Amino acid sequence: MTEDGWRVDFYDFLKPAPSLPDEYLASFGDLHERAARNKARHGTPIIIPPHGVLPDPRLNLFFRVRPMTGRKPRTWRRYAMTLVVWLNFLDAVGRDWAEVTPQDMEAFKDWRLTDVRNPERIQPGSFDTDRAALNTFYSWASGAYALVNPVPSVSTAEQDERQEQEIGPDGQRRGRDGFRPTGARRRQVKWLLRAAFEQWRDIGLRGYGFYGLRIPGWRGMNEDRDAVFVDGLYGTGLRLQEWASVLDLELPVGASGNFPKAWLAASCIKGTKKEGRAYRIPRRVLRDIVAYCDPLEGSRTEAIRRAQREGRFQRLPYLRIVTGYNARTRTLRVEGTPESLLPLDTIGPDERRLLFRRTAQGLEPLALWLAPSGIPKKPDGWEDTFQAANARIAEKWVQWTAPELKGQERELRKELCPLWARPHMARHSFALKWFSLLSLVWQPAVEGFTTQELADLREQFGDVWYALATLLGHDDPAVTKDVYLEPFTSLQVDYLVSLLDEEEQTAVDALVRTVATAGGRTLLPVGPAANRVATA
Repeated sequence: MTEDGWRVDFYDFLKPAPSLPDEYLASFGDLHERAARNKARHGTPIIIPPHGVLPDPRLNLFFRVRPMTGRKPRTWRRYAMTLVVWLNFLDAVGRDWAEVTPQDMEAFKDWRLTDVRNPERIQPGSFDTDRAALNTFYSWASGAYALVNPVPSVSTAEQDERQEQEIGPDGQRRGRDGFRPTGARRRQVKWLLRAAFEQWRDIGLRGYGFYGLRIPGWRGMNEDRDAVFVDGLYGTGLRLQEWASVLDLELPVGASGNFPKAWLAASCIKGTKKEGRAYRIPRRVLRDIVAYCDPLEGSRTEAIRRAQREGRFQRLPYLRIVTGYNARTRTLRVEGTPESLLPLDTIGPDERRLLFRRTAQGLEPLALWLAPSGIPKKPDGWEDTFQAANARIAEKWVQWTAPELKGQERELRKELCPLWARPHMARHSFALKWFSLLSLVWQPAVEGFTTQELADLREQFGDVWYALATLLGHDDPAVTKDVYLEPFTSLQVDYLVSLLDEEEQTAVDALVRTVATAGGRTLLPVGPAANRVATA
């Protein structure tokens, strides 16, 4: 996307509205107030045309009416980005968005996926978002402006209908269409063994090398924060935005047990959940969070004190000062005239970054995860943390395996590094671990039952997939079974039970290695750590 092409911006109602130097524009009043009257909300996209092209209000209306008003800002952002790419493509081929045909859509698909003239081609799975966004947009436009939906749609089998769906003009979810590329039928799910995950964390975030020794001169000012954050992703199974939006007062620090129960607010959950849900935090993760927040040695407190000394918090607009918290009702008491009560389930990720309390040292954020500046870290910022860790690991891997390489050869070698991670891989790995454990537990409990008795038992109490869907927060166990752990669905539970001769963790890892590695989708540790796993 070029600067003189179509582009997108987003309303940020948590910052002061920009001043308008032009007197005529300023006469229309406050920009945010006017936008709100026109049905814009915090995070609503605004599609901006190229220089010299009149704005098209129909494009921006799409994000202010149903069905998009029922979606979350992350969906608005993804769909807006797709529309901008689509509009710039149409400009390049001399077509108007309101007059396109299915042939134009096919040309766009070819350009995005296979056209050798496009230096920014994408994978079929990424194009799935483009397809969903355009189908949703044109489904709405067909009802609003009597336009023809150019996205080819066909009826498909039931298993395809369980894939991610887009929203129709009536606000209901639509089935899968034929415009989806073949390669996007299944998401490319990958898992990390515990040993591989710990090696990735230690090398990428804690300054260690492939031989398990800390590199001399390592300075990891955010080491305690980054390490416990990724440990939390791996141990809770939460999505990146969910774990990144947790407040310090939501943690069950004083609770007993190895996996204390915590509450995930509805507004932080992916989709349109009306209620929050419970999840579990491993005790060791809570212990490391306490160390991260330690008033003497934790980097969180250090960042807060630095921000207080420099007066950063006082300069933030639209702060909400929290004066109390009722853990039973999960309600905040917020300073104001009059004082108000705010349920945690209604506070989304952006608003949570503006929640502060007064202390003897000054204002202090409620957000758990802070940037070095002391300002609450944006959830998307953790993507940069993962990318930086992957880059650091790739460099160390090349130094270890081919130190003589230089220039382009060295860069190409880095791309072959077998140890890397994405945030959602922690959730997939969580699912695999608990699938293994639940399977091991289920079999002894139902030995001796007939087939009909087992069917009745599953009907009344659910089975492994039901329990696992509950742990992951999935409404439908089919999503857990068909997307997260599809390669494992044909396993016989008797085989899982045969692994009980080993220690529990070794048994689970042995299962993972046996089944998943054959498909090339499970990452193992590299170097000496791999030998320790192989001989376990």
